[in-house]
Amino acid sequence: MSPHAQIAVIGGSGLYVLLDGATEHIVGTPYGAPSDPITIAEVGGRPVAFLPRHGRDHRHPPHLIPYRANLWALRSIGVRQVLAPCAVGGLRPELGPGTFVVPDQLIDRTTGRVQTYYDRGAVHVSFADPYCPVGRTVVLDAARGHDVAATDGGTMVVVEGPRFSTRAESRWYTSIGGAVVNMTGHPEAVLARELALCYTSVALVTDLDAGVEGGHGVTQEEVFRVFAENTARLREVLLDAVAALPAERSCPCPNALDGIKLPFDLP
Repeated sequence: MSPHAQIAVIGGSGLYVLLDGATEHIVGTPYGAPSDPITIAEVGGRPVAFLPRHGRDHRHPPHLIPYRANLWALRSIGVRQVLAPCAVGGLRPELGPGTFVVPDQLIDRTTGRVQTYYDRGAVHVSFADPYCPVGRTVVLDAARGHDVAATDGGTMVVVEGPRFSTRAESRWYTSIGGAVVNMTGHPEAVLARELALCYTSVALVTDLDAGVEGGHGVTQEEVFRVFAENTARLREVLLDAVAALPAERSCPCPNALDGIKLPFDLP
């Protein structure tokens, strides 16, 4: 039987397994293999897919993640709604380690990534509001249900990586309105939009970035440690949010490609 799910979770650093009793599926795409086999299990009576963004062994650095293959593979098995947890650095003093943020905006500071499926033809997709409004509401409600204080809104600045920011860069990101900084939120969000998927980022702050209040420089060990300390809370919020996502989409996301002539058929 072919794999099928309408909802997916793309796991970030430290979240390599989400679903108990899942079946594993290898899904091919025109863009190569996804980061890892896709696992599917039932949550609240609904099939849900899980894909670790970096691979289960964290082999894909942020600038080399097969983003196009990941989103294409998920859509090809029926996925239309995606929750995307990720580790981020806080750019404001109040957004310290352990804080949850549900961003509503994005600034792309990446430089070398393929960020579109549409390499031919004039295809211009609206990206004014990068995240699904319904998905954001569902995640915020799920967080409140677990007494998790989640910040409603904020701009995610996405940098190329794999290095962390300098203090000057960090201060600049704050000055232009950034709330958190991350290495994987783009092109993932825009590729989801190009496939007319609902996409909701769930950001877990693992550190205050280097330029915030003159703090110490960020280390990989610190990021992984704080994420691991909060994985149980994050998993609870994600599973409740998955169960609460509406079966029928009433948000603008399904209509993202209306009136646009595409150069190929979507899966």
